[in-house]
Amino acid sequence: MNQTQATTEELSAWLKLTMTPKLGSAQVLLLLSEFGLPQNIFQQPIQSLRRCVSTEVAAALRTEPDSDQEQLIQATLQWAQSPDQHLITIADEHYPKRLFNLHDPPILLYAKGDLTLLEKPNLAIVGARNASVLGRETAHEFARYLSTRNWCISSGLATGIDTAAHQGALSASPRHGSTIAVLATGMDIVYPASNRALAHQIADQGLLLSEFSLGQRARTYHFPKRNRLVAALAHGVLVVEAALRSGSLITAKLATEMGREVFAIPGSIHDPLARGCHALIKQGAKLVESGADILEELKIHAPAIPPQADDPAVPPRNNSHLWSDYPWLKQMGYDPISFEQLLHASQQNTQTLSAQLTELELSGYIQRLPGGRYQQITPDRL
Repeated sequence: MNQTQATTEELSAWLKLTMTPKLGSAQVLLLLSEFGLPQNIFQQPIQSLRRCVSTEVAAALRTEPDSDQEQLIQATLQWAQSPDQHLITIADEHYPKRLFNLHDPPILLYAKGDLTLLEKPNLAIVGARNASVLGRETAHEFARYLSTRNWCISSGLATGIDTAAHQGALSASPRHGSTIAVLATGMDIVYPASNRALAHQIADQGLLLSEFSLGQRARTYHFPKRNRLVAALAHGVLVVEAALRSGSLITAKLATEMGREVFAIPGSIHDPLARGCHALIKQGAKLVESGADILEELKIHAPAIPPQADDPAVPPRNNSHLWSDYPWLKQMGYDPISFEQLLHASQQNTQTLSAQLTELELSGYIQRLPGGRYQQITPDRL
């Protein structure tokens, strides 16, 4: 904790303020504008407080924290003693200015890692939890490409596209790679648990951010709150894969309402995970095929470090050697296709085709879909 931001006594008052029952951020902002810092608010008589809040909330502000709240306040202050763990109040110089676009900006943020990332140009990459292999690969490649150009990649630490985006950003060179993970839990809990190692890596090389107090587990209503922070932090949001009803589309909608650019990657018309992206494109999101497309749209926010000329927007993978071994693969296309259709197209017998499909799946060039269908997942970039 940087003690130049706020003293322990001041932070204790901020924590007490955020723990006051039925006190929303809009009311907190009103109280702050009327009375100044939290310690001043707590000194006001109930009659004065009632000008901004209800009698019930005013009484709560004049009541000392109960034992559980006091224990949490002390535990949080102790947590913030670590040099890489921070409590950022809405009055702090490190508070992300882009969050002021929200009608309900968080009054207090918990952070672990590099606070300077909050000042970097930021692109959010979001998408489906049950993403395809191609979707995860695409998110990883876009994140890595943009991260090497000194963009900070933010996402929500969920499985699927979020995970791939964080990993792609971290895979860039140490000089450039950076990512922010916005949590739907308290800073001391990792959700999903399968991303615990990734969360530790982000804390070491990037930044973990949350508005939820320590000990807060994931709740259904936490995810929309997290998504609004992901959207607000970013200059633009890239949706890689998304169903028609998904949290990713909510994030994109929030981004649009805040004047952020929204980008979407198209897919097969037969793929349910492409339909959300197609809907966004119909609504005005920009169709992108490479990281360069995003840089062109966001050039007004371009970082000072120039692009790396030797790093392609999406690293090519050459299929020509495969086509000599599997001539039917070139004709397969990239839409899902049944085994029976492949039999007809390949003119192979059942046993030979099954063996070839297994080889290609293990090599990462096709994926097996529900219903006995297959899909090619390595785009032709010749």
